[in-house]
Amino acid sequence: MATYPGNVTQLAQPAPDSAAAPVIRKIGLSDLHRALQLGWEDFKAVPSHAIMLCLIYPVLGLVLARTVLGYSVLPLLFPLAAGFALLGPFAALGLYELSRRRERGEPASAFDAIDVFRSPSFGAMLGLGTLLLALFVTWVATAQAIYVAAFGYETAAGMPDFAGRVLTTPQGWWLIVVSCGTGFLFALVALCVSVVSFPLMLDRHAGVGDAMVTSLRAVAQNPVPMAAWGLIVAVLLVAGSLPLFLGLAVVVPLLGHATWHLYRQVIAPELNPQPLPPRQHRERRPAADFPANLFPWRRKTDA
Repeated sequence: MATYPGNVTQLAQPAPDSAAAPVIRKIGLSDLHRALQLGWEDFKAVPSHAIMLCLIYPVLGLVLARTVLGYSVLPLLFPLAAGFALLGPFAALGLYELSRRRERGEPASAFDAIDVFRSPSFGAMLGLGTLLLALFVTWVATAQAIYVAAFGYETAAGMPDFAGRVLTTPQGWWLIVVSCGTGFLFALVALCVSVVSFPLMLDRHAGVGDAMVTSLRAVAQNPVPMAAWGLIVAVLLVAGSLPLFLGLAVVVPLLGHATWHLYRQVIAPELNPQPLPPRQHRERRPAADFPANLFPWRRKTDA
């Protein structure tokens, strides 16, 4: 069970009229290492479950590569692959749940991970996830516009032709600089609004607005560690994408678990947590009863 150091007497206490506002801790680079270490321990404890949750990433990557090559839209291959980092915080919801359960000493399995869909704040999580999806779509459209500005609408004949254009021409160098700079801005926005938002909504059932404000506060009070965290995420995602995206089956769960532990170190525990109503027990029924399970009122009538 993970423990998190913190001297409560050194924390800035919120004003009485904002007593419910989460208290932000100051962290250092060593805390990022600690979060990654704890995330790796979670991954080792439930590797098959984590890989199963994130199997869609390499599958999507392979399908994406085949689609891009087949439809001669090579310029969008890198923006689409890189843009998945914008959706990662939302896609890792199940991983946060696994880390939360392990932290509490509760069972952690793939079946338990889907309990995140029954969270009272799942609607808020879905709302922020939709915002990140819109950011992803905007990034792809922007990347396409940048490529058109550099090379026009003429498509590349193949991968060698495309690589030659980008790496050996002034237009290609301009494309690399502008695309990387623009992508950095999109990634910065995603980091600022979501670095602790989803774990906060899962843990304290905060609303979208409160979660985003808390995330912005966390980044503002810890600019250097958060910048380093963003760089770590980018480097690991690139490293995981290189072998046909298959490395993401390890990188994504590692980052998902580590993000939960980063949240625990950045956000101080509640001094007087409000008790939440227990979740309704979900009865597990045999697979043979599947058709009847769709009509619970029929079971009551038959009884």
